[in-house]
Amino acid sequence: MNPSLEKLHSTLAATRAEVAKVIIGQEAAVELTLVTLLTRQHALIEGVPGVAKTLLVRTLARVLAVPSGRVQFTPDLMPADITGTNIFNLQTNEFTLIKGPVFTAFLLADEINRAPAKTQAALLQAMQERQVTIDRDTHTLDPGFTVFATQNPADSEGTYPLPEAQKDRFMLKIKMEPPTRDDELQLARRTLGPDTPEAVLAGDTVQPALAPGELDGVRAALGEILLRDELAAYAVDLVRATRTHESVQVGAGPRATQALLLGARARAALAGRDYVTPDDVRGLAGAVLAHRLVLRPEFEIEGLTIDEVLARILEQVAVPR
Repeated sequence: MNPSLEKLHSTLAATRAEVAKVIIGQEAAVELTLVTLLTRQHALIEGVPGVAKTLLVRTLARVLAVPSGRVQFTPDLMPADITGTNIFNLQTNEFTLIKGPVFTAFLLADEINRAPAKTQAALLQAMQERQVTIDRDTHTLDPGFTVFATQNPADSEGTYPLPEAQKDRFMLKIKMEPPTRDDELQLARRTLGPDTPEAVLAGDTVQPALAPGELDGVRAALGEILLRDELAAYAVDLVRATRTHESVQVGAGPRATQALLLGARARAALAGRDYVTPDDVRGLAGAVLAHRLVLRPEFEIEGLTIDEVLARILEQVAVPR
């Protein structure tokens, strides 16, 4: 195995070990956040309050040695509160740019569905182009700019559904489930002592797995992971099947195909391999496709779920050998 891939695998192993010092359980969610980061994409994190959505993002920023920012989305939040604004400086007689929280590497958009569409749209250009336009001037963001947006699936009061175009910008939808009994018991015991997850993150226990600026080099090593043409065709067939399934009103677009292929390489790296398998593609299908699909109303009324539709599609599309 070449040195760049060895560096990638060792970094991922070290990152998981450091994150585990703070985050109890949630292995699947940690894996998907790392897939998002390795591929320079964005993720929507869904879960009820208290499952460590915010803490996970903060921990990853610490372990990977990158700057991070946070925005608490509220109904009165304005686009300029996210992108920034120009303020007239009386001393210099010029306008000065006051940069918004998007000028960072990791942005945590907390409870993104609590802001109206106009404010949510302020993130679209940043997520797609990694630049923002303020008063007709375009400003470049960090090349690895990544958005982690959280939302609470159970609370619909005072929320605004994300438009389909915005949901499509998120590579993955990560569902963070409540902890198992053993994990919650471990959390309870730590809460009664000095090593609470917040205290561990604030102290010196968590060590960076990378030096500042090294993350781009680690990401570049993904290009060394072999992905056969048959697997690329398999991903294409899976996505196209969502557009023709009888129960689906709106299927996934080409961006979903790109997400499956990029994510499959990252998943292979997390498994310590230098090649992609069909299971890497299948294992990401739910996280990549579920939030992009819209079911026909008559099938929703019958109780059919998107997860069930995806399971049927995975059964129908032939797996390459």
